[in-house]
Amino acid sequence: MIGGAGLVDIELANPVDTFAGATGEASAREFGTLGYSIRARKQP
Repeated sequence: MIGGAGLVDIELANPVDTFAGATGEASAREFGTLGYSIRARKQP
């Protein structure tokens, strides 16, 4: 999907518990939800 958008050099960072302390934290933990940073650049 990301490559199909014309992005290259795609890097996926380590998972982060982005819901820690949030209202939906319990639901996120139940489903194993984590956030990932994605870094890429647009192909000219």
